[in-house]
Amino acid sequence: PDRFAFDTSRTAVVIIDMQHDFLEPGGFGAALGNDVAPLQAIVPSVQRLLALARDEGMAVIHTRESHRPDLADCPQAKRDHGSPGLRIGDPGPMGRILIRGEPGNQIIDTLAPLAGEWIIDKPGKGMF
Repeated sequence: PDRFAFDTSRTAVVIIDMQHDFLEPGGFGAALGNDVAPLQAIVPSVQRLLALARDEGMAVIHTRESHRPDLADCPQAKRDHGSPGLRIGDPGPMGRILIRGEPGNQIIDTLAPLAGEWIIDKPGKGMF
């Protein structure tokens, strides 16, 4: 709530897991029975933040929760979680669920990374 100063050349904006499968109707989240409409409500705010960061020349880092196609980076307990047919690696409404390179695993078009922005694929939730 207070103003503060920071050096934009030493600051990054991190945008976490804004993927088709999580945010869009017809994606993995919706297939699980989740109402994704409340999640979509944050997108305009993230767009404004992203535009500001780009205008100020700040580093932008995008993350995607994702796994290798062979699932070598997915612990068995995580793979076994959920209903059969809706588990990591299963065919989903937008390609294999949470698999790198699949359409549902990509960042939504309105927040798509630009050339030079970092994209970190990680096999877990959150930033780290």
